[in-house]
Amino acid sequence: MKKIAFFCIPAHGHTNPMLPVAAELVRRGNIVRFYSFNEFEEKIKSTGADFISCDSFLPELTAQEETGLKNVSTTEMTIQDIRITRNMDDFLNKEFASFRPDVVYTDSVCFWGKLSAWKHQIPMVVSTSTFAFNQMSSQYMKNSPKELADMILGLPRISKELKKLEPYGYHVKNALSLVQSDNHTDSVVYTSRKFQPYAESFSEHYAFIGPSVFSNVMPGKEKERPLIYISMGTVINDRPDFYGNCIDALKDINADVIISCGNAMNRELLGTLPDNISVYPYVDQLDVLSKADVFITHCGMNSVSESLYMAAPMILYPQTGEQCAVARRVTEIGAGILLRDDSSEGIRTAVQEILNNDAYAKAATECSADFRACSGTVGAAEFIENAPHTTKGTDVLSELNKENAKFQLLYWLIVIASIILTGLGISWKFVWIIGLAAGVLSAPIGKVVQKRNYTRVVEKWRG
Repeated sequence: MKKIAFFCIPAHGHTNPMLPVAAELVRRGNIVRFYSFNEFEEKIKSTGADFISCDSFLPELTAQEETGLKNVSTTEMTIQDIRITRNMDDFLNKEFASFRPDVVYTDSVCFWGKLSAWKHQIPMVVSTSTFAFNQMSSQYMKNSPKELADMILGLPRISKELKKLEPYGYHVKNALSLVQSDNHTDSVVYTSRKFQPYAESFSEHYAFIGPSVFSNVMPGKEKERPLIYISMGTVINDRPDFYGNCIDALKDINADVIISCGNAMNRELLGTLPDNISVYPYVDQLDVLSKADVFITHCGMNSVSESLYMAAPMILYPQTGEQCAVARRVTEIGAGILLRDDSSEGIRTAVQEILNNDAYAKAATECSADFRACSGTVGAAEFIENAPHTTKGTDVLSELNKENAKFQLLYWLIVIASIILTGLGISWKFVWIIGLAAGVLSAPIGKVVQKRNYTRVVEKWRG
């Protein structure tokens, strides 16, 4: 029996996959203390874990800060995470002294969980609710100009907040060091190695357990007519314009339509609904997906994982860079298509494409089999119980970094030689052109070489 402390941010998409893991650990005789927030109290207690409320440590938000969080601002979320860490420091010092956990299981972006584990030198396992992102897999992220501006302009504010952690015994280089994946930290990832981008670059410190769900229901698609399910998740779901387009697109289709729109949106804005369309604040998503033939989704990792687990092909409508990465992977395996035109006509065309082409359903079914073959919550529980872990064999990412360093050295030696030869042989007035071109081209050339090096290192690793 072990004592395990769970930590998570106040977000459904991050909390939900941790719940089945908590239930399995409790079933195996462990003591689980789950530090979370009141909106999740009932769900957490149902797992058998002890619920510890952290609501009193949430900072008071200005209107601007609240808007930033609603818009999924990376800067605002990072700053609030840092402030919560400071607020919880004294409380968690006492908790760690009295509870004395053997292992900390913390969400990947829950700073107070990670920092407390490091501070008190407790073995830590990270709960990764998205893909595991490193220098290779992060290439799947395509941030919008707005997201990039938010991150760049927010750096001074984040740095200022990080410095405030030092008096509490938390020494952090930068926010990236708190969230990035590395090959030395034990991590549970809720997908399969096959679905994870660049899976070979992750060490044995990573347990790819497949979707973490309570349901044992198998997909059952047999019914009189198709079922189309629509959800934009639990965060950016106040979209009456989009739901209205969906209703207009599907009102005359020979199919049943279920829309889950959350509590944030006024459902009266959707007007009188056609007979084949139903709108609910929430549904049992796994149950609906087990019957669904098409899922129109915002591409949150949980939603996509559940859809593939239930063999439901998707129409992909990502709203953030992270969701774009998930959407890209779904299109690569052939289990969905991107919604490039969110007008009524565009939505109708996309739905008909999925319904009329069996290839999407076949790809989703194959991924479902892959997910169900993973170790699941039992594998996650065993991994957490046995932390910390050691690894054997080649660290692909470490080998890749060595190859990349060799290329960078050779690249800049060639640039310097070109500058010297140009200056001596032609004129020093023109050498700045070479330097400028080398700087501009270094990133794209570096990416091409890095991918080539990655392929070579992986082939060598596989033997």
